[in-house]
Amino acid sequence: MTASLLVYFVLMMAIGVYAYRVSTSNVSEYMLGGRSLHPAVCALSAGASDMSGWMLMGLPGAVYLSGLGAAWIAVGLVIGAYFNYLLVAPRLRTYTEHADDAITIPDFFEKRFSDDSHSLRVFSSVVIVVFFTLYTSAGIVAGGKLFEASFGLSYELGLVITAGVVVAYTMFGGFLAVSLTDFVQGCIMLVALVLVPAITYLQLDSFSVSESPLSLSSTHMSWFAGLSTLGLISSLSWGLGYFGQPHIIVRFMAIRSLADIKTARRIGMSWMIITVIGAVLTGLFGYFYVIDTNAALDDPETVFIFLSQILFHPIIAGFLLAAILAAIMSTISSQLLVCASSLSEDFYKHFLRRTASQVELVTVGRLSVLAVSVVAGLLALDRDSSILSLVSNAWAGFGAAFGPVILLSLFWAKLTRNGALAGMLSGAITVLIWIYGPFTIGGESLSAVLYEIIPGFIVCSVVSIVVSVMGEPVHTNILQRHLAFTKLLDN
Repeated sequence: MTASLLVYFVLMMAIGVYAYRVSTSNVSEYMLGGRSLHPAVCALSAGASDMSGWMLMGLPGAVYLSGLGAAWIAVGLVIGAYFNYLLVAPRLRTYTEHADDAITIPDFFEKRFSDDSHSLRVFSSVVIVVFFTLYTSAGIVAGGKLFEASFGLSYELGLVITAGVVVAYTMFGGFLAVSLTDFVQGCIMLVALVLVPAITYLQLDSFSVSESPLSLSSTHMSWFAGLSTLGLISSLSWGLGYFGQPHIIVRFMAIRSLADIKTARRIGMSWMIITVIGAVLTGLFGYFYVIDTNAALDDPETVFIFLSQILFHPIIAGFLLAAILAAIMSTISSQLLVCASSLSEDFYKHFLRRTASQVELVTVGRLSVLAVSVVAGLLALDRDSSILSLVSNAWAGFGAAFGPVILLSLFWAKLTRNGALAGMLSGAITVLIWIYGPFTIGGESLSAVLYEIIPGFIVCSVVSIVVSVMGEPVHTNILQRHLAFTKLLDN
């Protein structure tokens, strides 16, 4: 197993060196790859950076514990991803280039609304840094658990190894390194999530139908057992988060042309459907395998690791464990780069050094990658952190704060600067109150009753529209630019 992982690490570092040599000469190349991303790389990069350790650890673990009822999250994600490609991708790719070549989401907000006060840039950057630091810590937690469960290393050493490799190729290779490694990692994840559930099922299928573990639990095989209406709505609502995830939608900004988006959508959705089904079946079949063999599995989120080690030759098992690392690292690297872009481009350049050179900004971006990874690593020292819980909180924060504003910015010319700012602020605050506020319903926390992205998304949408309608009208120049943008889409 160790040899397989070493080969994987060397490959990732080699890609980082390649990207460093060909595409890090200026901020646009370092942060956005020069807007030259191939549709296949865009699709798998978006998918791999999206799914993270949640795909191979969080989701299988949830299905292992609760059965197919936990798979509704995956259904919601597939629907949300499709509409993200359909609604956001073509418009964001066109508008960010039309708006004076905006290379970050905060940069796009400021240029979209001609915000001379920089308030949109500052607030959206703060949201990105705070929530992505939390999100990144979830990935590092997954890495620590992987090395502890697979190699008997300490949890803390696993954190260091995971973060160290990702930081190395992200710092030096920038966006191109992140995207190319994500493409390779997406391919590894696809193979692993087909192989593991298939082999596990064949082990279960060796029993007669009457004795098969699959026939022993109606609860795990039911899509609705123990699931309330609000629970179902909460699971499906994960799809709303896609519209506001900076590390995903930045891929749309970087694709080489508008015409390539349809190709990217087909590739990306095919990859996603196959891998999500594989993750669900891994948790389901893993549950029945553990029951039948009376095996000991202390942490359900390690069921993929358990099956890989039990059912496969060590060399193949090493490849499968590399798939988990691929999922973890692809997301961490993307999040680190988005944080770095906000710290260097949106804070450093605009508030500290307006005359900073391109080389200086790239250097600041690299140092920002290192700084955010250190903070996230410290947060990850809490080994009891649930990967799914950490991801769900950050996912809701981005989805509620950015999602409605992104959609309205792209589709509604009369959204104002104040409307966008008020919407982002109210959406983020609603999510935080829903998670951490001292309120209960029937003795349960608000978050346990209804996923926080729903009230956050609704509040952000309503506030954005109301403030825009009731406030000062949009300036004529902004309306004209929006009209020019829509004409570009038609051509």
